[in-house]
Amino acid sequence: MTPTVIIACPDYAEKTVHKRMTDLLEPLGGMGRFIMQGERVLLKPNMLSASPPERCVTTHPEVVRAAARLVLDSGGIPFIGDSPGLDGFRSVAERTGMEQVAQELSIEIRELDCPVPLTMAAGSVFQKVFVSSHAVEADKIINLPKLKTHAQMMLTLGVKNLFGTVVRKAKAEWHYNVGLHRDTFSDLHLDIAKSLAPALTILDGIDGMEGHGPGNGKPRHFGLLAASCDPLDLDFRICTMLGADLHSFPLYRSALRRNLHPDLKKPAEGDFPADFAFENVDIPKLDSLHLLPSFLDGFGKRFFTSRPVQDRNKCVRCGKCASICPADAMKLDENGIIAIDYEKCIRCYCCQEVCPVDAISFSKGLVLRALDFLKI
Repeated sequence: MTPTVIIACPDYAEKTVHKRMTDLLEPLGGMGRFIMQGERVLLKPNMLSASPPERCVTTHPEVVRAAARLVLDSGGIPFIGDSPGLDGFRSVAERTGMEQVAQELSIEIRELDCPVPLTMAAGSVFQKVFVSSHAVEADKIINLPKLKTHAQMMLTLGVKNLFGTVVRKAKAEWHYNVGLHRDTFSDLHLDIAKSLAPALTILDGIDGMEGHGPGNGKPRHFGLLAASCDPLDLDFRICTMLGADLHSFPLYRSALRRNLHPDLKKPAEGDFPADFAFENVDIPKLDSLHLLPSFLDGFGKRFFTSRPVQDRNKCVRCGKCASICPADAMKLDENGIIAIDYEKCIRCYCCQEVCPVDAISFSKGLVLRALDFLKI
């Protein structure tokens, strides 16, 4: 069967998105192939923060609407759910347009809370992972990621979107426990995706994000929708279309180590040539977070890896960076200045991810700055 389908979609007009999503799923057998009468279906968009759709931080509500309508037409009972890391769920639901979609279609929208242990797929690296009971108990999951870059993990697409089923600040705890090791963090994302096993992944790539993602990058029009039964296959094909190096993608390296690499020789179906690539996409260049043996982590963090810095001219003193920091390395004083304990800082990028005004940037470590100066 066709692993992935990628088609053009010019805009977010309701009729256009519905028609193109119907066309998108046709080579896969249509939505009816995945959803049976009476099944309760979690629609899992990216609802990172309380951001309006035009910022391209979250899955566009028209993509969620189209997916929900197709599930309803197939006899399923859809509900929209996610677990934002910091902003209140109702605020996120309203600002992203998800609340309006739920109301207009008379479907439920709910926060993914109530953590329960996930039954891990065979071959998982992690054997004890808690995710929302609403994801575990759903009959089917339709995964609805946004096409975005990611300062820590290079890209956030289908596989990483399912990390959103981890409840609230437990995400930050995982960043603290394994975030220093990008490939290990990718193992976690891969374990969750394999264990939840979404029936279908539909990527919103009509307008996406490049640069300083996942929360403060630049919107960019890509004009595509993609769908796959295998989010790994979808993610790697989109990575290639963006002109990124697959071997620089931590998720790809994790899949290779576990012999989970999809066969990319067979081209995707759809509107794009097999060798198509977007030009000059701003993909984050990832520092190595773990160049040295573990007993030299402190030295490596100080001299090799980038570190967060506050742009005081942009900062609005909201305190979200300090609230989300899993290492408790950031403090906001009475003057609105962020004090950062770089000995505690684990370089997890959570602060940059939740900052609403892009006031957290990263300064390269001393050795990396020297290498840049010497053009090595």
